[in-house]
Amino acid sequence: MTTGATAVPADPAGDPVPDRDTPTWREKLRADVPASLVVFLVAVPLSLGIAVASDAPLTAGLIAAAVGGIVAGALGGSVLQVSGPAAGLTVVVADLVGRFGWGVTCAITVAAGVLQVLFGLTRTGRAALAISPAVVHGMLAGIGVVIVLGQLHVVLGGEQQDDAIANVLALPGQLLGLHGPAAVLGLAVIAILLAWPRLPRSLPGWVRGIPAPLLAVVLVTVVAAALALPVERVEIGGSLLDAVTPPVLPDGQWGAFAVGVLTIAIIASVESLLSAVAVDRMHTGPRSDLDRELIGQGAGNTLSGLLGGLPITGVIVRSSTNVAAGARSRVSAVLHGVWIVVFSVALLGLVEQIPMAVLAGLLVVIGARLVKLAHMRELHRHGELPVYLVTIAGVVLTDLLTGVVAGLVLALLLVLRRVVWASIEVQEPPSSTAADPDDRLGGARPWHVVVEGALCFPSIPRLARRLGQVPAGAPVVVDLVTDYLDHAAYDHLSEWIERHEQGGGHVRVDEVGTMGLLDRRAASNGGPGDRRPGPVPRFLSPWSVWQAGHDATYGHGAGHGHEDEVDDPILTGLREYHRRAAGLVAPYLSDLADRQAPYAFFLTCSDSRVVPNVITSSGPGDLFTVRNVGNLAPVGGDTSVAASVEYALDVLEVPTLVVCGHSGCGAMTAALRGTGGDGVLGRWLDGAGESVARWRAGHPVATQAAARGASDVDQLAMVNVAVQLERLREHPAVARALAAGRVRLVGLYFDIATARMSVLDEDRFVPASRDRLGAGASGTPGASGTPGDPATSAIPVPAVDPS
Repeated sequence: MTTGATAVPADPAGDPVPDRDTPTWREKLRADVPASLVVFLVAVPLSLGIAVASDAPLTAGLIAAAVGGIVAGALGGSVLQVSGPAAGLTVVVADLVGRFGWGVTCAITVAAGVLQVLFGLTRTGRAALAISPAVVHGMLAGIGVVIVLGQLHVVLGGEQQDDAIANVLALPGQLLGLHGPAAVLGLAVIAILLAWPRLPRSLPGWVRGIPAPLLAVVLVTVVAAALALPVERVEIGGSLLDAVTPPVLPDGQWGAFAVGVLTIAIIASVESLLSAVAVDRMHTGPRSDLDRELIGQGAGNTLSGLLGGLPITGVIVRSSTNVAAGARSRVSAVLHGVWIVVFSVALLGLVEQIPMAVLAGLLVVIGARLVKLAHMRELHRHGELPVYLVTIAGVVLTDLLTGVVAGLVLALLLVLRRVVWASIEVQEPPSSTAADPDDRLGGARPWHVVVEGALCFPSIPRLARRLGQVPAGAPVVVDLVTDYLDHAAYDHLSEWIERHEQGGGHVRVDEVGTMGLLDRRAASNGGPGDRRPGPVPRFLSPWSVWQAGHDATYGHGAGHGHEDEVDDPILTGLREYHRRAAGLVAPYLSDLADRQAPYAFFLTCSDSRVVPNVITSSGPGDLFTVRNVGNLAPVGGDTSVAASVEYALDVLEVPTLVVCGHSGCGAMTAALRGTGGDGVLGRWLDGAGESVARWRAGHPVATQAAARGASDVDQLAMVNVAVQLERLREHPAVARALAAGRVRLVGLYFDIATARMSVLDEDRFVPASRDRLGAGASGTPGASGTPGDPATSAIPVPAVDPS
């Protein structure tokens, strides 16, 4: 059994020895300082562009970037996430600036930051992840569309309009009247940003590693300055210290102010948490503490608003750059904020050389990348594309809050529909009379009524219409593939079955789902009803639970079956396999058609209650299974087991040999009581004589099992596993494989009453559900091995590893 954790060794005194894989501070700095410089070079142009799109002072973008790096980077719960002004908030901020002015917008940012801190302190971080990804992606895509539509006008040398519709209507005229140098510069930036990631791999790594936004902004700005092009440039209007402005409270509109605070807090929180989760997938370091991340983001927004900066969030572009640049700790994010402060104080004059069209070109590409075709394809597969499109339309045509609310409402309606809406189909019998006679009912080919999903009262009108298509007196098979059946639907379906049978029809209910038409009808007719403890799929259920006619509950006594319908359970099971499982397992079997490479030789008892693939969560091709009475391995006298072992080792080259015993074993009972008789069975059970003798002599496995209250038979079954492993070890092929270190032995014990597995760990069985087993978890009895021998060293137990 393997886990992702690595044990920390201890010195002789018992103190932990530092893990050599953990980087030292010197190693972290060696990686974090270069990474911070790369992120800094990416962050500066992005922060300026986002400030432009937000109708905020340009210095507000730099302030937010510095605070996001230093404060959120130091206090947040994501080690490698980088925070700063984000494109996802530009539309909201621009609307707030237009409505309240910049000072009040800063106050909204402060209040939103305080609210985020409260979110984190009350441990509601994960609750934000409950928002549908379709809404979040649709919100970002809608913001991207708004940015592109507005900034395209600036790229072309004109002025953006008041809303998205006006931008669309004015775009043809803007294209017909390109404004000379500004359009050339903006289009050049777009071309560089699109072409740079597609550079040939033959170029040196340091060339391809130059951040595309930095290259585009610097190169085009230098060209514009060298040619002295007459274009509009960035205007800072003072130093960074002069730009620090305190927040201002509004004179009124407190309701709109509160809505703005809540909007900024929720969007910034959701975007930060989603970004943190995405960043966790990019590295193998510590996972994010989402509640702490909210506290860090809230502290950053509070300080950013107090200093006159934009709202901040965790930003996936800068964060992914940080990971790709080799950052090892949060020091990289903090240092990138320090570099922004140094740049903003000492080199702010360089910013005023940047043409506005250059920043607009950068924003066009940023906005376009918020609309992702991959998200659309994924949401389409899950049936959530309408939510995505409605959210985009709402954000573009109205405002961000309206778009998000519209998306959330539609997402909830779709969830409600899935919960209460069932798919109901009626299939006529095929016209061919040469069809499989096993699919007949009452001597004729039946109609099929297939009901899938949750069958509730809203679906009853459609159910009635579909059932009305079945001719009176016709044989019918009702396939109930349902996970919920409410009382109204149960009543309607039961009454229809009774009416149809009274009219001479035959009805068989094939209940594939877990919600109980058959159980309820059995209970109402005096049967046991509700016999199943929970939603168990058919491949884990005995035939008596689901096969009509194989149990009294599902026969004529239930009011809808007929004695002449009773099929052979095996044939019924085969038909069920072909109808529902064959298509699912076929791709795997197709890959295994020409060869097999099982992971384990699995020797177990013939008992019908022991199902190897179920108890090991394995599938086709995983186990080379050998079964006999008592899971005995008399390799010296029984050629079948010996031949199976040799084939598994020499031909299939399995790395694991497993012996699995079980509770209540009939073979162990007969061997213990000597009731095997003088026939073939008795002679076979003589192979368990050594196990009986070892049990009577007080085998350590038996002693441990007795201390836990195991019965004599179950103690013997556990001892028998250990003895059979020793017998396997004596087989020449196994001995050679053990000496070569290419095989391991595993002992298992299955308690049928509790459905729990145990693993032989030296001289005792321990629960297989433990994360890690002890030093002797090789499945071989410690008394028979030598410490340090490959066969008795600490080995994980792959046969029960859920992975």
